[in-house]
Amino acid sequence: MAAHSIGSGAAPTGAVIVQLAVLAATIGALAATITRTADARAMMGLLATGQLFGHLILSAVGHHDAAGTTPPAALMLTAHAAAIGTGALLITASDRLLRAVSRAVRAAVRIVAAPVAFAPVAVVGHADQPLRSALLLAASMSHRGPPVSRCS
Repeated sequence: MAAHSIGSGAAPTGAVIVQLAVLAATIGALAATITRTADARAMMGLLATGQLFGHLILSAVGHHDAAGTTPPAALMLTAHAAAIGTGALLITASDRLLRAVSRAVRAAVRIVAAPVAFAPVAVVGHADQPLRSALLLAASMSHRGPPVSRCS
C-alpha cells in the first residue's frame, strides 16, 4: 500500500481499502490452511496471486490512472517481483524460526518427573443410615387420597 501510495501520489480510500483487506485476509487464511506454504515457492505463488488480485482491484477503481504519473510497466513488474520474493523468503524464514523456538520452549518445559500416583479411593456400597435425598423424597410424598374402593 505504501509503495502504491508513493507511486501514484495518493493513497487508496474507502471501499478499496476494505476490498484489499478482505483480499489480504483471504490469502492469509489460505496460507494458514495449506501445508506446503513452508516452502518458499508455494508462498511466492500465494503472494503473487494476492498481488495480481490486488492490482485488479486497484485498476478497477482507476487508482493507477488517478495521478497520471504511473511508473513504467517494467519498473512496476520488477518492484512487484522483488516484493514477492522478499516477502516469501521473510515469511518462510520466520516460520522456520518460530518452529525452532517452539521446539526449544517445549523441551525446556517438559515434565521431567512422572506424575505422583494416588492410592485408589474406597467407595462404600451401603450405610446404616439412609441418604438425605431419600429422606427428603419420603417426607415430600403425600399419602392422602381417596380410598382404593372408591376409585374403581
